[in-house]
Amino acid sequence: MNPTRNEATVSKSPAQVRSRPWAATLILIGGVIALMLGIAVSVSFGAADIKLSVVWEAIFRFNPDLTQHQIIQELRLPRVLGGALVGACFAVAGAIMQGMTRNPLADSGLLGLNAGAGFMLAICFAFLPGLPFMYLILFSFLGAAIGALLVFGIGSLAKGGLTPVRLVLAGAALSALLSALSEGIALYFRIGQDLAFWYAGGVAGTKWFQLKIMFPWIAAAIIGAIILSRSITMLSLGEDVAKGLGQRTGLVKLAGTVLVLILAGAAVSVVGAVGFVGLIIPHLTRYMVGVDYRWIIPCSAVLGSLLVVFADLAARMVNPPFETPVGALIALIGVPFFLYLARKERREL
Repeated sequence: MNPTRNEATVSKSPAQVRSRPWAATLILIGGVIALMLGIAVSVSFGAADIKLSVVWEAIFRFNPDLTQHQIIQELRLPRVLGGALVGACFAVAGAIMQGMTRNPLADSGLLGLNAGAGFMLAICFAFLPGLPFMYLILFSFLGAAIGALLVFGIGSLAKGGLTPVRLVLAGAALSALLSALSEGIALYFRIGQDLAFWYAGGVAGTKWFQLKIMFPWIAAAIIGAIILSRSITMLSLGEDVAKGLGQRTGLVKLAGTVLVLILAGAAVSVVGAVGFVGLIIPHLTRYMVGVDYRWIIPCSAVLGSLLVVFADLAARMVNPPFETPVGALIALIGVPFFLYLARKERREL
């Protein structure tokens, strides 16, 4: 055995040993290029196909007298950019949750955050009609927080403590309850059509004013997640390890929870119940770049944006001119992936 090599290996943290910065750099560069191409193709494709040259002109030399330019600027561009933003939101939220809780099944949709936000939206539509979108986002944050608190509270009551599968089972039960209550409110107050968009999950109705309101929240939350990423890496190695390295774990968990609530609440207020993005993308990213969250979080943001943008494009291609809900297409990938992960955790039941 080479003692010099052995000492060098021990001196490194597990995150350094298992991280792959070169792979993360390739993902960030290639992902951004692919995302730009995906946005261009998605904007050009629809009920009326538009040439890429026209898309370029509509973005940089907008002419309000041209119908195609109006379609691009008022309908397609905010839709595609909204999909990219919420994809990044769900993916980063899932990465933070999985890192902090060391739970491979953690996802805002599976742990009741999306259902909680949707329930608060139903209450807003029923009792506060015409509420400005800014306040809808705030109520979404509140609903996501209530959903998270209830799920963790219910899961903690189980004999043997809070295991990953028990947490997901509690999330599934609470999500079903909150969804049923939301549907009951929708039927009683006759607001089913208003809520149908959030039930299905999609970016078709995204408008510029929504993006202007949600973008500062999302940008601040993602920047905060990147700043917190080193501490999340330590937490992902175990709470005892994090404390031994001088981390204030309680403060890190509080900050991470606030970031997750902002990301999940903002995304649900725009696209509704789109699940599994925050489950699939962080696992895929960790497989490619390692366990260092300084790379996982930005790479997850890029890959999450890619997934939602291309899923939205596919949703328009399945049965044109009709659209398939984006949430349904992502679930086709997410459900088998969830079952695979749940099978790995079955011994904890």
